[in-house]
Amino acid sequence: QDAFVAFHVDKVLVSKYLKSLQIGELAPDQPSIEPTKNKMLVKDFRELRATVEKMGLLKPNQLFFFLHLAHILLLDTAAWLILFYFGTSLMPFIGSLVVLTISQVQASWLQHDLGHLSVFRKTKWNHLLHKFVMCHLIGASAKWWTLLHSRHHAKPNCFQKDPDIDMHPFLFTLGKKFSVELGIQKKKYMPYNHQHKYFFITLPPLLFPTYFHCHTFYIAYTKRYWVDLAWMLTFYIRFFYTYGSLLEIKSLLAYYFIFRMLESSWFVWVSQMNHIPMDIYYDNNLDWVSTQLQATCNVEQSLFNDWFTGHLNFQIEHHLFPTMPRHNYWKVAPLVKSLCAKHGIEYQCKPLLTAFADIVHSLKNSGELWLDAYLHK
Repeated sequence: QDAFVAFHVDKVLVSKYLKSLQIGELAPDQPSIEPTKNKMLVKDFRELRATVEKMGLLKPNQLFFFLHLAHILLLDTAAWLILFYFGTSLMPFIGSLVVLTISQVQASWLQHDLGHLSVFRKTKWNHLLHKFVMCHLIGASAKWWTLLHSRHHAKPNCFQKDPDIDMHPFLFTLGKKFSVELGIQKKKYMPYNHQHKYFFITLPPLLFPTYFHCHTFYIAYTKRYWVDLAWMLTFYIRFFYTYGSLLEIKSLLAYYFIFRMLESSWFVWVSQMNHIPMDIYYDNNLDWVSTQLQATCNVEQSLFNDWFTGHLNFQIEHHLFPTMPRHNYWKVAPLVKSLCAKHGIEYQCKPLLTAFADIVHSLKNSGELWLDAYLHK
């Protein structure tokens, strides 16, 4: 299956473990493709993947990732040195916060690469460095991230299957169809007609310092990810020891909470610009390519956009080839665009600021649809 091929680097190893779960084979007269699948699209995509493999686009450039890690560590060190050399007055305090936020967000993009097994050819090295970056540098559980993010990739924007849209309907109403349904059912958990306004003060600044902060520890503890918890503790020991030697307790807690808010805002705007404006509904059991394309869009390429978004501006290519090293997205993008054009599928690519604005516009439109249905249906 295309999802199996997309997720697994070492297919021989995975197949070894799957053998114990095998209960039989399909009868020869049974269809291998379900009626909801676009048979020709699936065929062409598999040919494209074979081409991608022959071109070597799934092979990582480890120098690229080494330099990326080096600039993260350099910024992480610089954030502390700013306070150490220039004191803890307002300007050094703000400067240090900005530098640490940049380091943390760039570490988030790197852990994303490691979690997708796209940095090293050997899976175990990806897992090991993933724990260092995610647990030690960021302070969250690597296995917790993998658990949630794999589900997101398998069924993006599919309600009750994609954890990234679990905010619906309790905090926001997402998608045109869901918004109308909620209105007809007279359900109101929040004033959805104002959700495009309260979005700014809820999800972007508060996702990391509140929900994620607690959820990563909760999952790591309940699922007994003891190794992850030990790695995570090294982050907090290092942070509070190094910065605690320079800042008083109130300033230290304020510093920690503010950089988490800044990090969260950056992450949410980037991660949601490719998904919230797209179709959100129940799982329609489409083929792999159609499932990914209906839920994702791209942002224009530039050196800044690539760095700022961790190459998630190539969200379409990333979702189709999740184990592909991000430095190769631009190479496969023309091939994916041609595939979409051949099958009459829209390949959305927009400017960065437009992508941000579309988050707000989609929330506003959803809220208005809900209100209209709520009042008149």
